[in-house]
Amino acid sequence: METTTQKFKQCDMITVKGRVDSATAAQLGEALEAITKDGRYKIVLDMSGMEYMSSAGMRVLLATQKECKKLSRGEVVLAVVPERIKDALDLAGFIPLFTIFDEVTPAVGYF
Repeated sequence: METTTQKFKQCDMITVKGRVDSATAAQLGEALEAITKDGRYKIVLDMSGMEYMSSAGMRVLLATQKECKKLSRGEVVLAVVPERIKDALDLAGFIPLFTIFDEVTPAVGYF
């Protein structure tokens, strides 16, 4: 798995490529935590290059979403979610917890 972080004026975007599973979920968690520790809570997660996400990856997303929404500071929005991952998120009941965009530009513009 590979992550790339971009800072924008209103938000931060993390682009994820590859598989997010029990071996790599901690790496994604560290990338997200680096943003929140910097006092930035508006995060776009570009999932266009993501091939797979396990329950460990979903736990990282949920923990980060809780941290960002605490005290109404911001939120994590998902962009370009592959259909298989979207189905898995739906089965886990995560779809209502996240704002999802089909493209990156409107996701960044959301903030």
